Amino acid sequence: MTKTLSRVRRTLLSSALGWVAFASAGVALAQDAYPNKPITWVVPFAAGGPTDALARHIADRVARELGQPIVIDNAPGAGGTVGAAKVAKAKNDGYTFLVGHMGYMGAAPALYKKLGYDPVKDFDGVFRFPDTPLVLMVRQNHPAKDIAGLIDFAKKNPEKVFISNAGVGSSSHLIAALVTSSAGIKVTMVPYKGAGPALIDVIGGQVDGMLDQTNTALPQIKEGKVRPLVVTSKVRLPQLKDVPTLNETVMPGFEASTWYGIYAPKGTPKAAVEKVQNAYLKVMKDKAYTGKMAEQAIQMLPPEQYTGDALSKHTESEVARWRAVAARSGLSLD
Repeated sequence: MTKTLSRVRRTLLSSALGWVAFASAGVALAQDAYPNKPITWVVPFAAGGPTDALARHIADRVARELGQPIVIDNAPGAGGTVGAAKVAKAKNDGYTFLVGHMGYMGAAPALYKKLGYDPVKDFDGVFRFPDTPLVLMVRQNHPAKDIAGLIDFAKKNPEKVFISNAGVGSSSHLIAALVTSSAGIKVTMVPYKGAGPALIDVIGGQVDGMLDQTNTALPQIKEGKVRPLVVTSKVRLPQLKDVPTLNETVMPGFEASTWYGIYAPKGTPKAAVEKVQNAYLKVMKDKAYTGKMAEQAIQMLPPEQYTGDALSKHTESEVARWRAVAARSGLSLD
């Protein structure tokens, strides 16, 4: 009887170990198979703007590394908060990600009383993009020839200078608010559903100007469709070497850039997050690729700042920074 029980135990143990091995192999196969269908990146702005353009540029290369297409889902509204809330509530299976940026993932908690999501608690960082400075442009026939001239014009014509932006809470809106408040001028902010249509109206003369990111502004500047007055980077950009910085002209110490990152809904499988992150890190080792980004005045970061963990920490620090800015300036979007 004892020998029989011993044989039964050995048989059961062997079967259990076999099932464990089989299950482990199944998990490994499932992980190895990811992704086995297209992935969606939600861009919370209209197509054609800088966020959309940069996201599509990077998505194309990451998709090649993953072996699956990345579909861009444009979900504009409320300065990007509509799209962010959509992803926060999405299924966390590794097939839906958010293209996040400083507005709705950094400043929004300080600017909205009711947001509908928490940039820190509801998302996992996947990877961070390089940063993008902005350039202040005006329509070609605007009387202001430089930043000092624009400030003087605005002081003489309070709230009669119309500045377009990519939407309430977008970086083009937030940084414009910082610039105008620092300059002590009052302008009329005109929000659009993306930087693309906002820039079109600058070119067409319907508004006086806007702050736009270099990756979408440079082509329009080179074609002479708009006139650049100043850039927000700390030093001059090689691509706009004749355009001064705010730092060297009317606002010593001023520096601002738009930062971006890819986020996953909280609880997305770590294996999926790491696979997408590693695909991106591989892309960022391609000097030919990063060189093309640098040509658009997109600023490269140290490699360790591109990871998901670094993005999560950066997001947390940016939320705190913008809370302090809002407290000092009284800036609110409610």
